[in-house]
Amino acid sequence: MRIIVVSDTHMPRMNKRLPARLVRELRTADHILHAGDWTQISVYEELAGYAPTDGVAGNNDGPEIIARFGLIKLLTMEGCRIGIVHGHGAGKRIDTEACALGSFQNGDLDVIIYGHSHIPVLKRNKEVLIMNPGSPTDKRRQSLYSFGVLELNNGAVKAKHIFFDKKS
Repeated sequence: MRIIVVSDTHMPRMNKRLPARLVRELRTADHILHAGDWTQISVYEELAGYAPTDGVAGNNDGPEIIARFGLIKLLTMEGCRIGIVHGHGAGKRIDTEACALGSFQNGDLDVIIYGHSHIPVLKRNKEVLIMNPGSPTDKRRQSLYSFGVLELNNGAVKAKHIFFDKKS
């Protein structure tokens, strides 16, 4: 199963449409996960036109998105348990990863996906894969825009980022 992972699209403020580089990957997706800050339900609708789409709300999402997705989610896909959270909380941005990990401290997970900081992260914490896809539309202080790809196969997980320099 091929999953495209995005976060912090902040559309339409940061971009009027999904970047072409992301769209190329969406065309081959089996599923799409969004780690919050969609900002408009139309982002969900556009993503869902490519593949089944799920995710969580972020700190810039309104009541409609919060009601639709909630703030934290646990999914089981291809034998992998995946936790998704935006990662915002009372702490500063430097606390985003700790906040995300703390959201799942009682769970037996294979993958934790979070957003909020717009900083791509891909690493392991013991047996858990930790991923922040970055942002395909708002790179902030990062040199490149980014999103993630998860490949799931009978409980095995492979992950990578795709980086690109133009958001159009």
